[in-house]
Amino acid sequence: MRRRRLAETVSATALGLSLLLASAAAQEPAGTLGLPLPEQPALVILQRDAEPRTLDIPAPAQVTLDLRPSSAPRSAEAAEAGEMVTGALSTRPDHGETVIEPDLDLPEPELPPVDPALTRPAEPRPQLAEPAAPAIDLPPLPEVAVTMPAGLELSGRIAAQAEIAAALPRLSARERADIVAAYAANENRPFWIDGKDFSAAGKQIVAQLGRAGEDGLRPGDYLLPVFEASDKDSLAAADVRLSALAVLYARDARGGRIDPRRLSKLITPKLELPSATEVLSELAGASEPGAVLAAYNPPHPGYRHLKAKLAELRADRPETPVARIPAGPALKVGMRDARVPLVRARLGLGASEEPVYDRSIALALADFQKQAGLRADGVLSDQTVAALAMPRSTRLESDIVAQMERWRWLPGDLGDNRIVVNIPEYKMRVMHGDKLVHEARVIVGKPESATPIFSHRMEHVIVNPSWFVPPSILRKEFLPGLAADPSYAARRGYVVTRGRNGSISVRQPPGERNALGWIKFMFPNDHAVYLHDTPNRSLFAAGKRAFSHGCVRVENPFALADQVLGPEWTSERLKRLIGSGERTIKLPQPLPIHLVYETIVVDAAGTVSTFDDIYGFHRLVRNALEQRS
Repeated sequence: MRRRRLAETVSATALGLSLLLASAAAQEPAGTLGLPLPEQPALVILQRDAEPRTLDIPAPAQVTLDLRPSSAPRSAEAAEAGEMVTGALSTRPDHGETVIEPDLDLPEPELPPVDPALTRPAEPRPQLAEPAAPAIDLPPLPEVAVTMPAGLELSGRIAAQAEIAAALPRLSARERADIVAAYAANENRPFWIDGKDFSAAGKQIVAQLGRAGEDGLRPGDYLLPVFEASDKDSLAAADVRLSALAVLYARDARGGRIDPRRLSKLITPKLELPSATEVLSELAGASEPGAVLAAYNPPHPGYRHLKAKLAELRADRPETPVARIPAGPALKVGMRDARVPLVRARLGLGASEEPVYDRSIALALADFQKQAGLRADGVLSDQTVAALAMPRSTRLESDIVAQMERWRWLPGDLGDNRIVVNIPEYKMRVMHGDKLVHEARVIVGKPESATPIFSHRMEHVIVNPSWFVPPSILRKEFLPGLAADPSYAARRGYVVTRGRNGSISVRQPPGERNALGWIKFMFPNDHAVYLHDTPNRSLFAAGKRAFSHGCVRVENPFALADQVLGPEWTSERLKRLIGSGERTIKLPQPLPIHLVYETIVVDAAGTVSTFDDIYGFHRLVRNALEQRS
């Protein structure tokens, strides 16, 4: 028994030393180590006076080392002395294992600080499946309808394309900017596109643009945009372009196609052209935008009668065109040309033996030129050839369209009570609404001193007026006469006043010989023209009465005074003032007056009346419109 205990002690000591050395070298983490043991040497016992005897000690199959930190703190002295780790060693016979249970006091390892940039975020731990909750019957949720603003999906595209889509050639930079601003104020949502096509309002505008020809406008100026329903970019561009076309149509309908002041300095109407902001605001807020757009055309009966006649002519237009006369050099009397037979046939003169441009052709052509508003010189010019190529109905169409254009120059509101002077007709009319209350013949300016075309308001009447010679007459007539004869003006009853700066003014005092007669009707204007009486009343008997220096002379002016001054100032009372000195009488209220140039007039029955183009203004307008086409 003693020998067995000794053997166990020796084996355990050797084993413990081996394990401690292995543990220090490997620095394995705390836990349980299972290590195979080396082969045990044989243990020999020597006894005095006896033979040596070998003990048979069974070797344990495995030694288990339980390395667990000691709960008791290790003293500093023990650490400095390097005390060995001690523990309990035991053998488990039932398992054939030897177990060492050391009392270890291992220090925590000191590691260097970790760089945060190299630290990986901790991966989330997998969530354990929770037990299924019991099924609960919930009541049905109410349906929620979310309404998106109309056209919101096109707003970005409209904002990106508005400037380009609004760039019509005849719209100014200001008008284009106003169109873009109108869309910005509408959050760049479309005005006329609904989904993938034009809305009902947009289709009304499209339809009105398609009827532009009925109002004498050119349909080709308002070509509609082409777009794909699936292409949002083209939808956005089409909406902006339709707005731009509507603005252009409204301006053209109010007289914006040509600038009348560029035709002549004597054509000075004040056009009422709407702004792009005004047009889009009215159209976008209207229940019938097509009717609103159409209303930019003149509302006056005279215009509507011309429009009806235009439709009638186009409905009866012959399908067979008139044979065209080839272009060539201008033909005058005595010239020979192969085109002469065609010219004779076109003018209804019959055939001739020789292709000579004779006097009969020149006279017939001069009549045609006069009717066509051309220079009646009897010369076959390129412009005359172009006019001969048109059927008569087509020429009349062009004339009517030109006359409709001049109606666009008048104010939309002519005034309930008004005065209208039609210069080519040599007539003046006083209108109360659509009712004619007074009419008189007038004398207008000579072609070299034409009466201007404009609208104004009559403010007062002057009885016994003085006439101050206008600068144009002073320069052309009086100054040359005074230079030749210092008494030139005095012998004619005029008073000459010389200013300190050398200026000269010539005045004709009131009297029977006064150029203004006994009364004049004033509406101050830039042209210094007005309506007045005249001492040369015999001139009213002439058929063509273009005799004045630009003012309008009125037959029986006191009858006109009865209409404009009211019952307080009768013609008898006014006549009692004659010869008593100049007197100014204000009208009860300003009266609109319109000096117009109507060479073609259509009445309610459709009857067409034409008047001479005495100043060539009609030809200027017609040619300007044809050149634009």
